[in-house]
Amino acid sequence: MIFPEFDPVALQLGPLSVRWYGLMYLAGFAGAWWLGRVRARRPGAVISAAQMDDLLFYAALGVILGGRLGYTLFYSFDGWLADPLQIIRVWEGGMSFHGGLLGVLVAMWWYGRRIGRGFFALTDFIAPLVPLGLFAGRIGNFINAELWGAPGDVPWAMQLSCARHPSHCWDKLLLSPDSVLTPPLHPTQLYEAALEGIVLFLLLWIFSARPRPLMAVSGLFLLAYGTLRFLVEFLRMPDAHLGYLAHGWVTMGQLLSAPMMIVGASLMILAYRRQTKA
Repeated sequence: MIFPEFDPVALQLGPLSVRWYGLMYLAGFAGAWWLGRVRARRPGAVISAAQMDDLLFYAALGVILGGRLGYTLFYSFDGWLADPLQIIRVWEGGMSFHGGLLGVLVAMWWYGRRIGRGFFALTDFIAPLVPLGLFAGRIGNFINAELWGAPGDVPWAMQLSCARHPSHCWDKLLLSPDSVLTPPLHPTQLYEAALEGIVLFLLLWIFSARPRPLMAVSGLFLLAYGTLRFLVEFLRMPDAHLGYLAHGWVTMGQLLSAPMMIVGASLMILAYRRQTKA
């Protein structure tokens, strides 16, 4: 199957280019805002529907600033040193989920202080909304033809044009100079859209539909996301300039996801132990 090359520009308005990648982020934020207002109307919600507007603003800042800074620090530090302005070219892709997560956590701490709400009360509230953004972001990665997996023989594996994607052919796959197409590759962006987007959303939405002890929803998010991402990384190809970090299989994504699993499991254990003692 040949990858259907997409024009990354969805709409051209004179000198302004509206890119699919940016639209995917906008769709993710819009979906999270709408579902957040639905959650805010439930009895016992920690914020009001009106406060959801402000919460989204702070969360969006955390995602964009943290995601871009995280990508620069974790995946492209040398590239940033060579071209410092790349950090502001968000439309070209290059966002780190783990950096975005840290940015959102800082934003929730700051917003919680402003409105007098506890940190974990807010993170428990927003955790089920995050997979919507993850789903949209991974679809944006697919449209941008980035974050491909390793070669595979599954029927839905896709081949890339070496003329359109030279770095993937010769930097990552080390193909011969006369190669026209890559071997069939796992579309790991779509795997992550399905797992980190749809599956994780359903898991968290159903789990949070009933009252849970403080920190339990946040813990489940960290544990489930970390596990799913860790597993998908076995099929994803690491960035050419990073490669595998250890043992011929450990990737940066796995290195950053392992602490999430540990912290997530610890939060869930602590949450239910505190509930038992109470």
